[in-house]
Amino acid sequence: MRNEAGNIGLLIDGIEAALSAEPAREIIVVDDGSTDASAAEVTTRKAALPHLRLLRHPISGGQSAAVHTGVTAARGEVVCTLDGDGQNPPEDLPLLLAALRQAGGGLVAGQRKKRQDTLSKRLASRFANWIRSRALSDGTRDTGCGLKAFRRDDFLVLPYFDHMHRYLPALFRRQGLPVMLVDVGHRPRGAGRSNYGNFQRGLVGAVDLLGVMWLIRRRKKVTPAAEES
Repeated sequence: MRNEAGNIGLLIDGIEAALSAEPAREIIVVDDGSTDASAAEVTTRKAALPHLRLLRHPISGGQSAAVHTGVTAARGEVVCTLDGDGQNPPEDLPLLLAALRQAGGGLVAGQRKKRQDTLSKRLASRFANWIRSRALSDGTRDTGCGLKAFRRDDFLVLPYFDHMHRYLPALFRRQGLPVMLVDVGHRPRGAGRSNYGNFQRGLVGAVDLLGVMWLIRRRKKVTPAAEES
């Protein structure tokens, strides 16, 4: 989250309700350099939720840095992610968990059915997804959805770079891991404003796409045979 004081409290409550059937769980909130009362909103809930953890970046490092911080700190074998603005419904988390458990590993990526964003944002995202899909053939129509599930160890072997969260399906396939797609919901933003602009994302996206194409071409193409006794 970054400056989501008006959204994070309800989101934490929703995550807790959605995962109440999971006996061993933790909620990790990564504060990516907020300058509002976001961290205080999380702290007020820690007494009632001992499995709630708050990690803070002193300055904003971006979404990929926040996800990487959270996954690295996670104590569980399985990680689910969602954005801190409340637009990803936490009620969809059990769907991702069920799909991941059935597959046994890889990535489960949410695909937003009806995006509740401005027209300009939807059109920009659709264009970016079209270019990415043509370039990478990753078979994913919506890589920007924050709802994802994966095994922690599978994620941490991926090459880290800024904005990698937009290319997780291609990066998981690069490692020979399966990718499953699950339709999920999407909500209007309840408070605050988006931290991203279409022009900003377009500039960095062009460079990132070339980098991911290079990574895929340079992937390791051989696996060792069974060790001889």
